[in-house]
Amino acid sequence: MMKRVNVLGVGISVLNLRTALDAIAAAVRARRKGYICVTGVHGVMEAQDDDKFKKILNDAFLCTPDGMPMVWAGKLNGHSEMGRVYGPDLLLEVCAWSETSGAKHFFYGGADGVAELLAQKLKNKFPKLEVVGTFTPPFRALNADEEIKLREQVAIAPPDILWVGLSTPKQEKFMAEFLPKLDVTLMIGVGAAFDFHSGRVRQAPRWMQRGGLEWIYRLGCEPRRLAKRYFRNNPLFVLKYSIQLTGLKKFPSP
Repeated sequence: MMKRVNVLGVGISVLNLRTALDAIAAAVRARRKGYICVTGVHGVMEAQDDDKFKKILNDAFLCTPDGMPMVWAGKLNGHSEMGRVYGPDLLLEVCAWSETSGAKHFFYGGADGVAELLAQKLKNKFPKLEVVGTFTPPFRALNADEEIKLREQVAIAPPDILWVGLSTPKQEKFMAEFLPKLDVTLMIGVGAAFDFHSGRVRQAPRWMQRGGLEWIYRLGCEPRRLAKRYFRNNPLFVLKYSIQLTGLKKFPSP
């Protein structure tokens, strides 16, 4: 069982990009079904008011440290090897590995045309990448006919990895519900990676990513959508995690 760090009751896997790739490769080879949550401050804070969502994160095969605050929490707990496992970077690393492993991929999510564009751009970057399908869902839960269509499409050429590009907590709830329903080994929720790698949305410079400042860049690009999330979640996370570190409040271990 992968070690985890307790961050406000959410177990963040002790990982870096290399060890995350190793765990994914081993799961694909063993056909070990599971879903992977790429989790930062937003996911941890959503879980504070939603016990079902917290359980989804804690039941994940991996709950990777997507944001730098998760990495800092790991290092504060003595895990010097912990590094950021950022969704867009993880997607590229896994695709590069797949050129030699032969792993098959399916892309689910994004706005109209984004999954198809993402698949094409990744194929251009990784010519040996095997993409067996894409599916653009509506901005609501799938109805019965849509669910049947998805299951049939996945069953035609079962993927090793089904990538999910929805928002948190929507993508995590989708993976927990649909993993048993779909003929797939791993499901990985990577959120904005679909928009970044399709070219629809710009990524923050690396220096901002490394410094934990990516949220400022993204806020500038999408202020209406992200202002409430960042201005509420970020200060509240700092306050709550400070309380956890001091021991004034205990958050049950996952």
